[in-house]
Amino acid sequence: MHLAVYLPLLPPVAAALSARWLAARLDPRAATWLLTAAALLLAAASTTALGLLAIAGLVRIPLVASLGRLSRTALAGTDPTARLVSLAAGLALSAAALTAARALWHRGRALLAAAREARRLPGTGDVVILDGPADAYTLPGAPGRIVVSTRMLAGLTGPERGVLIAHERVHLHARHHWFAAATRLAASLNPLLRPLERATAYTIERWADEHAARGCGDRRLVARTVAKAALLRAGGPRRAVTALGIAGAELAAGGPLPRRVAALMAAPPRRRLPLIAAVAAVLLLTGLCTAEAAGDLEDLLEAAGA
Repeated sequence: MHLAVYLPLLPPVAAALSARWLAARLDPRAATWLLTAAALLLAAASTTALGLLAIAGLVRIPLVASLGRLSRTALAGTDPTARLVSLAAGLALSAAALTAARALWHRGRALLAAAREARRLPGTGDVVILDGPADAYTLPGAPGRIVVSTRMLAGLTGPERGVLIAHERVHLHARHHWFAAATRLAASLNPLLRPLERATAYTIERWADEHAARGCGDRRLVARTVAKAALLRAGGPRRAVTALGIAGAELAAGGPLPRRVAALMAAPPRRRLPLIAAVAAVLLLTGLCTAEAAGDLEDLLEAAGA
């Protein structure tokens, strides 16, 4: 194994450092797609690299080499991978697999719970109004539903209610829960990608904010609605199911809500195609390095089995 196998382990570090910067500068819809794709590709590349390093050490175990009819002399002479590196890669790969399996289990249960709750809600429309604490959220399902509490509606004006519903409809129709699930899976495979998960959660909300702003033509109205809804929601119980909403409990926690409001008070974001192309180029190079590393392992096994 050569240097190519280690290169896919480096881009996740750069991605973690630049995720928030990219989320703030790109159009939210483009940023959501780009960050999700980057998280999945980088998670796959780093996991593959760990697997290749682990296999390179595994085949050097005498029993494994004999079962595979591989030459131990050829393996020792052509593979510079240290056994300690292979062992560390194997342990990291095992931990990643367990963490990813647990994340898939919990996310799957949450989505199923949301779908069941959506089916039990009264009415046939996509918006359901229920009594309860100030809240607004989207339940993905078939069909998905938008739930808004009477206290939330009572705290908003008519135009603000329209913004709230428009925001939630974007979450529902654009299936934002799949972007969140994909980045959660990527972060479970590679913890370095957690900033991408957080950045994607932010751009998902910004995507819905911008859609609502285009619909009503008043960015200040959307900014005011976002802030008021969060204040109404603050202090209330947090949802246990997968729910995306305008009224997250971010304000008290000092989360990204102030950045969302500030972005709505500024000019609409630009697409910035050169920046997107630069990120895509890095992802392409990462994929090529991963393919090259896989080719190196194949050549090693062929040489050892000759």
